[in-house]
Parts: sequence; structure tokens; C-alpha cells
Amino acid sequence: MSDDIEIRDDRAAGRLEARAGGEVVGRVEYFVLDEPGRALVPVHTIVEPAHEGQGIGGSLARELYAIAGREGVAVAPLCPYVVKWAARHPQEAPAADAALVRAAEEWLAAHPGRF
Repeated sequence: MSDDIEIRDDRAAGRLEARAGGEVVGRVEYFVLDEPGRALVPVHTIVEPAHEGQGIGGSLARELYAIAGREGVAVAPLCPYVVKWAARHPQEAPAADAALVRAAEEWLAAHPGRF
């Protein structure tokens, strides 16, 4: 990933953003699950076409897991990209409990307009 990329967590908006030169070039959209346990739940990873292939998606996934680690919470990924990234990086991306993933899926189904 380019050194001029900055990653910011906009928790209120539910976005982890990669920024370059003041513009958002990629993001992970997520929500915070509270029950049956606290977890960050990534739903979509988007990298702007002009910035694809630069490692931005992987850097966003890595930072999401790092944030969860600092906060002592799990990541229950629903985003296909983050699921694949986590499978390739098990040392950085601990597997979520199946009950958390099910609860995240149920939350998302109950809030269809959210993402």
C-alpha cells in the first residue's frame, strides 16, 4: 500500500476509510453488534477503481482486526472480501464464534436498508 494512505475509523458512520490526498479511496462499511457479544461486523469493502490492486482492501481489513483487538472485541465478518482475507491471515484475524456470525446475519436481515 502506498505510504500516503491514511486509515480512519468513522465509528458514527460505520465506516473505516482509507484516504489519500483528502479523498476517500476505499472503505469498509460495518456495524457494531452488541448481543450475544460485542463484535465489529464488516458488511462491504469498497476500493475505488483507480486505486484497486494497491493493497488498500487488505490494509483496511488488517486495521479493522487491529481495532477489534485493541478494543477486546471480535470481528464477525459478513463481507466476502474480509472473510477471504481473514482465511488467508489467521494469525491476524481470529475466527469469530459461529453464534456471533449468526447474530450478525440476523441483525443485518432485520435492518435491510442499513447497507
